[in-house]
Amino acid sequence: MNFLIWLIVGGIVGWLASLIMRTDAQQGILLNVAVGIVGAVVGGWVVSPMVGVGTINESLSIGSVLVSLAGAVLLLAVVNLFRRGRMR
Repeated sequence: MNFLIWLIVGGIVGWLASLIMRTDAQQGILLNVAVGIVGAVVGGWVVSPMVGVGTINESLSIGSVLVSLAGAVLLLAVVNLFRRGRMR
């Protein structure tokens, strides 16, 4: 069941992060899901300890989705930095 939640929430979070970072036209649905899942992992490692909110693995809440979104945006910012030499 957790895998299904990862896919659904990862897709939504990856899509929202790509809209925020203006990379939506370059990505498809599979890349949005991958960005969302990897962003959730990054958010769990980096953002979650700073704000004291759990990840989507622990409980599905607005705070955990926002932590995942912050991680996905951070991931896309780093990818854009290495790909283009600047952040958008």
